[in-house]
Parts: sequence; structure tokens; C-alpha cells
Amino acid sequence: MNPYSAYGGWLYYWDPTYLLLIAGLIISIIAQAGVSSTYRKYSGIRTLRGVSSVDAARTILANNGIYDVNIEASRGALSDHFDPKNMVIRLANDPSVMDSVAAVAVAAHECGHAIQHAEGYFPLRLRSALVPVVNIASNLAFPLLLFGWILGYALIAEIACVIFGVVVVFQVVTLPVEFNASARALKNLSNGMLMSEEELRGAKKVLRAAAFTYLAATLVSLFQFLRFFVMSRRRR
Repeated sequence: MNPYSAYGGWLYYWDPTYLLLIAGLIISIIAQAGVSSTYRKYSGIRTLRGVSSVDAARTILANNGIYDVNIEASRGALSDHFDPKNMVIRLANDPSVMDSVAAVAVAAHECGHAIQHAEGYFPLRLRSALVPVVNIASNLAFPLLLFGWILGYALIAEIACVIFGVVVVFQVVTLPVEFNASARALKNLSNGMLMSEEELRGAKKVLRAAAFTYLAATLVSLFQFLRFFVMSRRRR
């Protein structure tokens, strides 16, 4: 079948690599929908002991002998994060859900990152070291690829492909960091008697849904890398 077709005076070209973009888009939508629905569900379930996300974070940090990490408020749902530069855990400041299973699970996850940092967890240190390189690579890769592809410079296109490979490596390194933080979260929630067994099952579902978003991001970056690779090879 001829990939070219005319419609309304314009010429369209179907590139098979578009399938990679479509697959990535579908995976991203599924992951985001999953984490949103799961978080929304467990945001409506209050912890039996009235434990809030801040309470849980303070308890977990203290139980692990971490006293140099502050807890601050952040705006927006799922805006929770650990800032190793300023030694701060920022938790979503929404009083209506702070004592929910979802909020406590996410807070425990961020504490997992703080514990990783305190222990010098290698994948976390590697990911932190890659951040500045990834920021540059993600901004350079596509313009370089487009430049090399349009002008027929195979070498430039291949360099762009290699540069984007750094982004893929970063996403792959992120997976054990996030999975390990979730495992630490569940362990600390259980050992600290912060949740009942039933609540822990809910927390596990929340963290599993969040983990799938990282897996989805890795697959999307891999698909994009494959697309870059195919496009770069066309210029040989």
C-alpha cells in the first residue's frame, strides 16, 4: 500500500514509527488513569487510628534515626516529594485527605527516599548524579535528531540517538529507586503499627499504581529511543 495519500490538497505520510508514539500515549493514559482513580478511592478512606501523613512521616523518620529532614507543606494532589538538596519532605497540604490511607502511603514512600539517602543507597545516588546530564540530554536530543534527519546527516542523527539513550538509562535507574522506596514504606508502616492489615492492603494498591507510572515512563522513553534509532538509521 502506498503510504502517501492526498486529501484537501495536502500530502500525508504514514510513518510506522508513529505506532511507537501511539503505544506510549496509550500506556501513559492508562498509568495516569490508574493512579488517579486509586488515589482518589483511598483518599476517601480515613486511617482508623487517625494517623495523618505528617504524623506518619515524623514517626517513620524518628524510627529510622533520621532527625535532619524537615517536613513542609506543598500544594496540589500528589505533589509530595523528598528534596535531598534541602533535606525536606514536602507533603500535599490538603486537610481533607491528610489522614487518609492514600496520603499516609505516599508520605511513607517519600520517607523511603529519605531513608535511602541516609543509607547512601547506590541507585538513588546514581539517579541524582544523572539528573543534570538528563536535563541537557532531553533538551538536545530531539533538535539534533531533527536537524540530522532533515539535512541527511546520519552522524548527527546517531549522536542524538545516543544522547537520548541517557534519558532511557535514567528511567531504568529510577525503577529500583521507586520500587525500593515503596517496599520501605510498607515495611515501616507495618513495623510502626501505623496501619492495620486492611489499611496496608490499600496502601499497597496506592503505591503499586504509582509504581506503574514509573514503569510507563520507562516504556515511553524506550519507545521514543527506538523511534530515534529507526529515524537515525534511515539517514545512512
